[in-house]
Amino acid sequence: GAIVKRAEREKLRPARSAGHLTMATLTQPAARPTADNMVIRDVWADNLEHELEIIRAVVEQYPYIAMDTEFPGVVARPVGTFKNSGEHQYQTLRCNVDMLKLIQLGLTFCDENGNLPKIDDKYCVWQFNFRGFDLKEDLYAQDSIELLKQSGIDFHVLEERGVDIVYFGELLMSSGIVLNDEVHWITFHSGYDFGYLLKVLTCSALPATENEFFEILKLYFPCIYDMKYLMKFCGSLHGGLNKLAEQLDVERVGPQHQAGSDSLLTSTTFFELCHSYFGENSDLGLVQKYVGILYGLGVDGDGEAHRPP
Repeated sequence: GAIVKRAEREKLRPARSAGHLTMATLTQPAARPTADNMVIRDVWADNLEHELEIIRAVVEQYPYIAMDTEFPGVVARPVGTFKNSGEHQYQTLRCNVDMLKLIQLGLTFCDENGNLPKIDDKYCVWQFNFRGFDLKEDLYAQDSIELLKQSGIDFHVLEERGVDIVYFGELLMSSGIVLNDEVHWITFHSGYDFGYLLKVLTCSALPATENEFFEILKLYFPCIYDMKYLMKFCGSLHGGLNKLAEQLDVERVGPQHQAGSDSLLTSTTFFELCHSYFGENSDLGLVQKYVGILYGLGVDGDGEAHRPP
């Protein structure tokens, strides 16, 4: 694979102030990227190795990763009896993820204060584009695909230039961003996102039970924050990611329903949420207390707002 020149690596290493801030002591919001000072780095088959080489260098100093995926919607519902709504949600997730294909993955890397890496004086967000999804052959939800087309996703280009998902899974295993308990994953309502990533990483169908799913999830992604779960404890906050961002005065940069822009919005919104609602002096305490819980699944499967001990 392509090796990043040392000079390019050095661009990724800004001068850092002494002392290591944590989200618990977040004192000021990070500088927010704008359309003028940020770039979405599109990843295709021909630059995959090069971009992952950069990411290996980035993650050491920017270990907070906001993640979003685009996939062909939800097409099936399982039948049978389930012990609670969480088990039903998981079995729905499982049968859809097993049948459908990932289209895009967006990753935004941040330091503990929400600052993004810069390359050539531009803040960077990564957007992986995958081949393999065929509008003629594969299952999809019509409304989901229409949204993706309207947001600018070109399925012909994906098929011509997109990343092979199996090869991506192999490279992801050694990328330093999974199987790493120093990496913090920032997400919004992310059961399906992690379902697709686990399918890619394990090259197999999802586990039959929700408990097994969470065991494997914790192995690959030891530290996860799901903002849709965190919102349960934050008073009047409600709605989807766009609505949450609006309530916190966070502006989107880039097109909605594309994974890169959605991951950036997830990142900026998360740090604003932490700044506004969590911390040592907050009734909610440190955000770290809420790690590892996905909205509507597992311990959150009964729909009640259980506060961690």
